[in-house]
Amino acid sequence: MAGNDWVNSYLEAILDVGKGGGIDAREKEKEKEKASLLLRERGRFSPARYFVEEVISGFDETDLYKTWLRAAAMRSPQERNTRLENMCWRIWNLARKKKEIEGDELLRLSKRRMEIEKGRREATADMSEDLSEGEKGEAAGADLSALGEGSSRAGRMARISSIDAIDAWANQHKDKKLYIVLISIHGLIRGENMELGRDSDTGGQIKYVVELARALGATPGVYRVDLLTRQISAPDVDWSYGEPTEMLTQRDSDDGMGETGESAGAYIIRIPFGPRNKYIPKERLWPYIQEFVDGALNHIVQMSRVLGEQIGDGEPVWPVVIHGHYADAGDSAALLSGALNVPMVLTGHSLGRDKLEQLLRQGRQSREEINSMYKIMRRIEAEELSLDASEIIITSTKQEVEEQWNLYDGFDVVLAKKLRARIKRGVSCFGRYMPRMVVIPPGMEFKHITINDADIDGELDGHDDSSASPNPPAIWTEIMRFFTNPRKPMILALARPDPKKNITTLVKAFGECRPLRELANLTLIMGNRDDIDEMSTTNAVYLTSVLKLIDKHDLYGLVAYPKHHKQSDVPDIYRLAAKTKGVFINPAFIEPFGLTLIEASAHGLPIVATKNGGPVDIHKVLDNGILVDPHDQNAISDALYKLVSDKQLWARCRQNGLKNIHRFSWPEHCKNYLSKVITLKPRHPMWKKTEDSANDSDLDSPNDSLKDIKDISLNLKLSLDGDENTNNGRSKLENVIKKLSDAAASNSNIESQNTNMGSNSKLPILRRRKHIIVIAIDSASKEDLVEIIQNIFEASHLERQNQSVGFVLSTSLTISEVHSILMSGGLLSTDFDAFICTSGSDLYYPDNNADDMLSPQELPFALDLDYHSQIEYRWGGEGLRKTLIRWSALETEKKDDKEEQVVVIDEDRSSSYCFAFKVTNSPVVPPVKELRKSMRIQALRCHVLYSHDGTKLHVIPVLASRSQALRYLYIRWGVELSKMVVFVGESGDSDYEGLLGGVHKTVILKGPFNKPPSSLHQARSYPLQDVVAFDSPNIVQSDGCGTNDIKSALQKFGISKD
Repeated sequence: MAGNDWVNSYLEAILDVGKGGGIDAREKEKEKEKASLLLRERGRFSPARYFVEEVISGFDETDLYKTWLRAAAMRSPQERNTRLENMCWRIWNLARKKKEIEGDELLRLSKRRMEIEKGRREATADMSEDLSEGEKGEAAGADLSALGEGSSRAGRMARISSIDAIDAWANQHKDKKLYIVLISIHGLIRGENMELGRDSDTGGQIKYVVELARALGATPGVYRVDLLTRQISAPDVDWSYGEPTEMLTQRDSDDGMGETGESAGAYIIRIPFGPRNKYIPKERLWPYIQEFVDGALNHIVQMSRVLGEQIGDGEPVWPVVIHGHYADAGDSAALLSGALNVPMVLTGHSLGRDKLEQLLRQGRQSREEINSMYKIMRRIEAEELSLDASEIIITSTKQEVEEQWNLYDGFDVVLAKKLRARIKRGVSCFGRYMPRMVVIPPGMEFKHITINDADIDGELDGHDDSSASPNPPAIWTEIMRFFTNPRKPMILALARPDPKKNITTLVKAFGECRPLRELANLTLIMGNRDDIDEMSTTNAVYLTSVLKLIDKHDLYGLVAYPKHHKQSDVPDIYRLAAKTKGVFINPAFIEPFGLTLIEASAHGLPIVATKNGGPVDIHKVLDNGILVDPHDQNAISDALYKLVSDKQLWARCRQNGLKNIHRFSWPEHCKNYLSKVITLKPRHPMWKKTEDSANDSDLDSPNDSLKDIKDISLNLKLSLDGDENTNNGRSKLENVIKKLSDAAASNSNIESQNTNMGSNSKLPILRRRKHIIVIAIDSASKEDLVEIIQNIFEASHLERQNQSVGFVLSTSLTISEVHSILMSGGLLSTDFDAFICTSGSDLYYPDNNADDMLSPQELPFALDLDYHSQIEYRWGGEGLRKTLIRWSALETEKKDDKEEQVVVIDEDRSSSYCFAFKVTNSPVVPPVKELRKSMRIQALRCHVLYSHDGTKLHVIPVLASRSQALRYLYIRWGVELSKMVVFVGESGDSDYEGLLGGVHKTVILKGPFNKPPSSLHQARSYPLQDVVAFDSPNIVQSDGCGTNDIKSALQKFGISKD
């Protein structure tokens, strides 16, 4: 192997043939061909070097790039060529893999388009009323709600149109006392000295949520704002992130806008969940989401009571809205919204489907590899659930609605228009719902910004002679030490070293444009670093490539790249760029919004920004710069040169930005935000709870027990199938209420002498239990289930005898099936405190007044109708039922040359909040994710579940589940979630994962009773390990289901005694 000419030829062939695919592929190929031709003409073209440096490093092929560096450093020609040969095979495999991924994605996208069109047709067919031509015009106008409410036809941002309107709004709502909950889980959040850029999780979203909380806390009508995040007490982060509470001080305390009171203001509340002494990235937080939800639920309930004492006349003050930020917080907010029956709002910030599409376009990783690294499918499902539960989706730009949210099953621009038009006309949508998309750009606080038109020369002269003027900020000195001539206009870029931020293209544009180099300096603020080798691999490789480009173009003295800066230095950096009559640039490939563009404009800097994403809308409002194609190096250099060389254009852009920047202020953002929030239909827990419900001593009062029975008796349903009696129902119900009340009153003297409650007051005793054991075993036969229940009773015999432990049965069975099982095993309904039935759509309590039952068919159970009021949100009702029946009719298989249905409606097991179906052949029916997708495409919001053996299908309200029912018991009866122990099998129904997470304890029973799950459960969107922390101290695995095994598990949780 005398040389490597064949290697160059091989790589050159790849360059010539491997075209197409990816974003802006044609433009990229033109650029490659142009560069290739130029280098060929100069006689120094190296295909190997060109391919590796221009293609491989551009896609962050870290290992391959390192191989190239090692190969280039080899002195031995033989060893170098061996390494290059290895690289060729790897490059060939990479190219082949990219083609395969592109082909698979084209097929998938084609299938998705067909599914969406089919869903639209079916939804439109159900909504059979046609719109007239005039009404179609109205529908286009009504699209403001669906496609960015508040954005005018002229493309302007959502805003209150004048200062007078803002003042009028403030006066109108100043007497309100709203409680708002914001959630942002990942990253490092604190009110001062934010470590932005420390890692990929601590970026612009962190600053946004903190400033939003601070601004809302100062807005008239808002009494308290809680920003819930994760408490982190890790050695590698500052101690302040372990503080449970931090009050956000107002930037301008003399404006008099904020509410005053003991608990008023804005606070960061840190909830402990996940590993206590470890800071972990957002991709690894998913197994601990339910633990956060339980902790957040406890805080909100307690704070609502506190606020009730302060401003609510003794009644709890529930949040007016729960606002999630990003997918993980959206998932949490959806569960909290369902548990509390409070409206939910979501801001996505960046979206999983959009990221997945971008990664697939690069062709470096398959869908499975992407999911393994980023847990992207779990993130996407969280965003889909957020669409199901949210009433409003707040976006920064219209582009986010049309090009990003429109990728989701749960949102469709066309269907959203039709639904909004029907709502506007007061016409039924047949159980279909779509969240409102509202465009509200992020805000900024401008009061602390000072604009100084003085030239920088005076400051620099003052720096030379300290007696002439005060010393400039330290960060100025740190930046200017890089420059040979610091008085030249400064081109400023502020972004972390990430390939999608496109800093390399900016450096090339600057380095290869001689007129621009001669006229300006370039400053790159790329986060903070001590040692490049200690950075994440992606950031380290990218930063290294930036530094190599600086060296390649010999830009020393022209480019500044300081290693450190504080958050408080950022305004000074903007001021320095403005004083030099410089320009701010954001060259990212795609920018969801571009908050740095707002900040720079507020300091008087013209902007050059990517034409992809939010900067388009910002430029429409501010008109203070130039939009460019981020892939076009020449366009970037031309725009920068034009702004720094044309002083009149620079001054005009500066003035336009300063004149219009108020439209991005925090006060205006908050007024627009609240004007949307207060239009939501108020929702909160609907029952009346006594003030003493949280006081154990008062709970022992028999009068309180009597009152609880009277309250709950209004919600009784005493029929076999759980439905209300239709014959003489009113008179019969009144008789039952009277008998229950009389029974409770007659027992009041006995109860006052005995701390153990009598059988006639079973409902309030749920609050007095020290522990609750929840039996939720789906993988056992009915006979084995009875045996396990008896073993659990025996293992907790002493605790059961003194009534310190209560029992809840949680199952997919109906209440009549539960009653049958209890009778077959010789068990009593009064052995349990509650029954969670039909997969969490019904909640019953035992009633041992069996002698008072009105007919032999009636069962000794009371149905909690308050629970139904909690879960009925967005329940599709009859419209959903008809769609499901139509779907089931299409699910057939051939038998003896005949088509037979494999999914049939089960009328006997169905109820008002559960549509039940029989599945005769589970291998041929679609898995949960496919059926859920089909319903979402048609704007039907529901929770789809298969039983463990795959023979039953339940469709229930979207925010109903067995785990949510446990949270309801906490809110309704004060049963602490941390005092619950949930028994499950080795597998379960398709809601199994929800029973394993949270602050409650979980016992996984092993043994031969566990039947294998249906093949339906194998078609998961993500592995169970991605969402369940099996190494959690709250999860114990028992080797068997015998009495001793169960007793041992309970002893580990401190429940059972020897």
